[in-house]
Amino acid sequence: MLDQILVGQYIAIDSFLHRLDPRAKLIAMFLIVVTIFIATETYQYMIIMSLVVLTFIMSQISFKHLYRGMRPILWFVYLTFFLHVLINKDGELLWQYQFLSVYSEGVMQGFIISFRLFVLIFFSTILTLTTAPMTLTQGIEALLKPFQRIMPVHEIALMLTISIRFIPTILRETDKLIKAQTARGGSIGHGSLLKRVKHVIPLVVPLLIISFKRAEELATAMEARGYRGSVGRTKFRQLVFKASDQMVLLIMLAITILTLFMRFLAH
Repeated sequence: MLDQILVGQYIAIDSFLHRLDPRAKLIAMFLIVVTIFIATETYQYMIIMSLVVLTFIMSQISFKHLYRGMRPILWFVYLTFFLHVLINKDGELLWQYQFLSVYSEGVMQGFIISFRLFVLIFFSTILTLTTAPMTLTQGIEALLKPFQRIMPVHEIALMLTISIRFIPTILRETDKLIKAQTARGGSIGHGSLLKRVKHVIPLVVPLLIISFKRAEELATAMEARGYRGSVGRTKFRQLVFKASDQMVLLIMLAITILTLFMRFLAH
């Protein structure tokens, strides 16, 4: 199970994306989200798909490894597509069998929504794979620094990063519990959907107990090391915007502005 989920894991590779400043990657991620939701034309989706391919190449991550990690989440993309295809009854009738029918608008709308979800999942996965947890915390804290007078910026950034970092840990513990249940004669991965759900329920309580225990151990370790939040805290590594970071942000900003301009022009 752990090998099939990549969210929260970091792969240490000396690639172009790994060398980018975390602030540049977070801002670029925000611009990508804005762009994908305001895009309406086919050529705009082609540009976004080109960004997906280019990002994958620059990350230097194996396609097989990336696909294996995204595959458990992609079912949600497939489900979204089929729901739109079967529910939306606008446009020209393309196919019909008894009470099932497929219309052109349903296919188009399903493709657009599913594509947006895929892009969001892809870039979110790439962000965690190419950014170390501590570096990600530092980047979030730096971006939220203007709001530090009205909110605990450092604590919020640390909380978000720990939440992401704990995903592989929880999955590892879940995998251990499943193997323990299987060794005792359990059949979690077999039977009907209802039986599988019933077999998963006994895992919830021990998983919650383990999670609380992990959180308590982490809190104790942080207190033992004198952690006091952002009070008197210094950083060994300072974030510095390089020419490559500026280039990435300028390209993404230009694509976002152009997409927004073309949408308003179309209306």
